[in-house]
Formats: sequence, C-alpha cells, structure tokens
Amino acid sequence: MTSAQVLLDGYDRVQQVVHKAVQGLTIDQLTAQLGPDANTIAWLTWHLTRVQDDHLAEARGIEQVWTAADWADRFQLPFFDSATGYGQTSAEVAAVRVSADLLLGYYDATHDSSVEYLRTLTDDDLAVVIDTAWDPPVTLGVRLISVLSDDLQHAGQAAFIRGLVL
Repeated sequence: MTSAQVLLDGYDRVQQVVHKAVQGLTIDQLTAQLGPDANTIAWLTWHLTRVQDDHLAEARGIEQVWTAADWADRFQLPFFDSATGYGQTSAEVAAVRVSADLLLGYYDATHDSSVEYLRTLTDDDLAVVIDTAWDPPVTLGVRLISVLSDDLQHAGQAAFIRGLVL
C-alpha cells in the first residue's frame, strides 16, 4: 500500500462518517445546539468541509470548490466567502441553517476534488515544504494528515450529536 492509498482510505473514512452523521436529518436536527456555546451538526459538517476545501485547494494552487462551483452562493451564509469557521461565535454557528442534501452535496464535491488530487501524489510530494510560517515548516504530508485528523474529529462530534438529537 502506498502513502497515497493510505491517505485515500483515511479521507474515504471521513466521507463515510459524514454521511452517517448527516443523512436523513431535518434542518432543525442539523442545527440543534445542545448548549449555549455548542456546535451543531450543520456547522461541524460545513466547517470540516471548508477546512478540507481551503487547505487542499491552497496546496494544489487552485480555486476552492466553495467558490468555483458556486457553493457559497447556494449556502447564502452571512460570512465572507473565505470563512472556514475558525473563531466563529455561537451566533455564527447557529447561522449555518441548510439542508442535509446541501451539506452532503458540498462535502461530496470537495471530497471528489480531494481524492482526485490524492491519487496523484507520490512519497516525494509529501515531503515538500508548503508552509514556512510554522516551526518546524509544514510539509504537504503533515498538512494532509492535519486536515484528516481535524475532519475525523469533527465528523465524530457530528455523529455523537446525531445520537443525542434522534
């Protein structure tokens, strides 16, 4: 198994968890806040997708799926198109009120773009430094694992919330 195949397996697992967490839920279930500062399934799914889209598009040097395929217009959120969810308030979390179909459509489009890219990678590609703002500098491999880790955590949180709202 190659490094790229390991990454593909990991990103496919995120997709499975996201679908299980979101499919069939109403907007009210997707946006249930279990506490005053709690994240929602809708926000967690939007956020994990935005981070994956943002980080992988930057690594590839391409436009994000969010804007390239008009997902930002379809979601009609009260945020800048560049928003990924970092540092958002509880009110901003609550503003992500969209359907399961819309969330999964954007997630799947981002996943497809990511998989297309991951299939092209070699071990040498993963060692390339892509961000020198950190100490130590971040390689492509570290960035891809960081996104994978963050996405799995948020997908798991969304799945946990689903169990509480059903």
